[in-house]
This record gives sequence, structure tokens and C-alpha cells, in this order.
Amino acid sequence: MTKFINSTKNRVEVGSLEVSKFQSLINSQFKDAKKVLIVDENTQENCAPYLITAFEGLEEAEVIVLPTGEPNKVMEVCQQVWEAFTKYGIQRGDLVINLGGGVVTDMGGFIAALYKRGLRFINIPTTLLAMVDASVGGKTGVNLGPYKNQIGSFAFPEITFCDPIFLKTLPERELISGQAEMFKHAMISSKEHWTELTKTDFYNINSDLLYDSIQIKATIVDNDPTEKGLRKTLNLGHTVGHAIEGFYMDEHQYTHGECIAWGMLVEAYIALELEMIEKSEVNEIERVICKMFDEISLSPDVFETIISLMKNDKKNNSSKINFSLPTKIGAVVFDQQVEEEYILKALNTIFNKA
Repeated sequence: MTKFINSTKNRVEVGSLEVSKFQSLINSQFKDAKKVLIVDENTQENCAPYLITAFEGLEEAEVIVLPTGEPNKVMEVCQQVWEAFTKYGIQRGDLVINLGGGVVTDMGGFIAALYKRGLRFINIPTTLLAMVDASVGGKTGVNLGPYKNQIGSFAFPEITFCDPIFLKTLPERELISGQAEMFKHAMISSKEHWTELTKTDFYNINSDLLYDSIQIKATIVDNDPTEKGLRKTLNLGHTVGHAIEGFYMDEHQYTHGECIAWGMLVEAYIALELEMIEKSEVNEIERVICKMFDEISLSPDVFETIISLMKNDKKNNSSKINFSLPTKIGAVVFDQQVEEEYILKALNTIFNKA
């Protein structure tokens, strides 16, 4: 049995791919289309063979393998894929299937959206992070140096299929990484979801919990698809988190989820400094983050560099750094311009405990 997300902008089906609409879609709407399967080195080995052999109509699909990892989420790789599209004679009526984690769905969607002013594409996320966040919402893009997703566009897939079977292919660290975005969704809109997540065995995550988390994001996106207002709440943890991730981009020392988790904690302390949230709420956020996610090492001598990276964040619209900040678990306010002194104090509180 599969469940459909209640959304006007995001067509998402959660559950077994084999009983989903995927096969009928391939056999009907895209029967005569050329298919391009975009994977990375991991999903080429662990996921693509299953997809190609289990579903009729994919035997002749062109398979394009992206190099694995966030440092490869760059325009140069997109250029190579577009050249391959031209070689394969891909036309606007053809179909791109993105099979992978957040890097694959972000890049694959971006590649499809720009080629010949738009190819149709389907997302089949294979990581928890991609299922609950990256593959849903229509954001596509690539990085520009240390700056995350600086080049991109809004482009919604035809449909996204989230099958928990792919989570069994993940190493433990990647599974934990995806939890950060689920906790973020809970911090934005649902204390009940937060409580449920704290009791969840993420090694045996079920479709219902995936559904609940995706539905939170889909509802927000429906109300603000191009991030003019409410959708900005989804940036909770990302102003600080993306700066940390960008700082360590070359080493790829920390996962996206780890950076976002600790970014949420820093931003909770910023909110505390601004008297926007009760200390008891921050204590609960800190308890969960410290329990669920490995500690990030960030020395005080790089704090100014981290803040400098925040200043170039795409969410800013003034000389001050723009945040979405929690007022309690289950509620967030957006467009909060914060003075650097409060950011620095929060960074010291979390990372300078000597």
C-alpha cells in the first residue's frame, strides 16, 4: 500500500515502488519517451540494478553517473551531462529519472529544468534526507565554491516516489543525517511530531513517519512555492548550518544533516539571546541534538570566517544576516535580521566550551 501526499504543488507517493504508479507511468505517459537515469557512484551500484530489472521500459534507459559527494555539485558536472544529453539526442518530450540522494535530486532537477528550457523529470530519492527534504519542494541547484545552492531554479518533478526499501542501502551516518531535516520540520510546526521522532527507531523507519514529515514540508510549499514568506521557515538551521558545511566543503568532514542539526541549536541560542524562546525549550532542543548527532568541532578562531560565509547566504536581503528563528518547539518566525554580536555569542556558547 502507498500513500499520497495531500499537496497541490508536490506529487509524492510514499511506500513500495513496486505497487506505486511508477510502472504505469512509464508504460503510459512516457511509453515512447527516451529515458535518462541519473545516478551517482553509490546508487549506480546499490540501487540502479534493481530499478532497471524490476521495471519494464527501463532496459534501454541511458544511465548517467555523477561523481559522488557535495564537492561535485557544480556547474562543470552539469555541463558534462548536458553534452551527454545532446549526444543521446534527448528532446523536450523525454524523461529524466533522478535516482539518488539530495545531491542527485538537486542536480538532476537543475539539469533537467535548464536543458532546452525544461525536461520532465521524476525523483526517486534513496536517502532519508532526500526523501523528507531535498527531493520535495521544487528547489534545484548547484553550489558556487563554498556557497550552497547559489545557482538554481524552482522546478517541480512530475512526481516523487519515496520507498523506504532504499534506506536499507544507507550507512548509519547517512541515515542519521536525514533525521535533522525531520526534526527541523517538527520544530517548525509540530511538537507532537518532535515527540514521536524522539521515540523512533530510525533503523526501522516506517512509511507513516516519512509521510508525516513530508506532508509538513509539502503544506508549507503549497502556501508559498517560491519562498516569498512562509516557506522561509524551512530555512531554520540552514543559515548557520550551510556556513559550517561550506567551511568544510573540501574535506566533506560533516554531513549536511549534522551541520543543519548544530545550526538549529546555534539559532535556538540566538533566539534565546533575543528573548524569543524559553530556556526550557532550548534545553530540550539541545538534549536531542547532543544525543542524536555527533559533535561538530569548530574553534573560535574560525567564527569570523563562518559569519563571513553567512553574509553571502542567498536568504539575506540587507546588510544584516537573515534568520528563521524558533519561538518554541513547533513554531518559527522568519525574516529576523540579527546583529553579529548575538551570532558570535551563540557560536561561543555551543562550540567554545573550554
